[in-house]
Amino acid sequence: MSSETAAPTSVSTHVLDTSVGRPAEGVALTLSVRSGSDGTWTAHGASTTDADGRCKDLPDLPAGTTHVRLDFAVEEYFAAKEHSTHPQAEEQQDAPRVRDSGAFFPEVAITFAVQPGEHYHVPLLLNPFGYSVYRGS
Repeated sequence: MSSETAAPTSVSTHVLDTSVGRPAEGVALTLSVRSGSDGTWTAHGASTTDADGRCKDLPDLPAGTTHVRLDFAVEEYFAAKEHSTHPQAEEQQDAPRVRDSGAFFPEVAITFAVQPGEHYHVPLLLNPFGYSVYRGS
């Protein structure tokens, strides 16, 4: 198959706030790429999660990409959440209300290897004191 007809390599993600059981709207993220384990990271795209916690506008990856990094700015998300009124979220949250430095994890960086022509869906399950990621479908 020639590179002109090969399927693009693509990435999608969504963020779920497991502390309230809802999508995390408004989480900013950047997508960076590199070629080879010792390659230099290059910013390739940015987005912000929508009301469903999804980023639907990430660009296809350039040819030769072997590794992808998604950097989620979760500190801003939790700071905005603290300033809004979510009584249900406060009742569900068992974590201490006062934290020394805002978000315990101010950012989450996920790095993964990719193969040409595949799609990678990488969800982030997030709460104030932990997170989990996996390759979805």
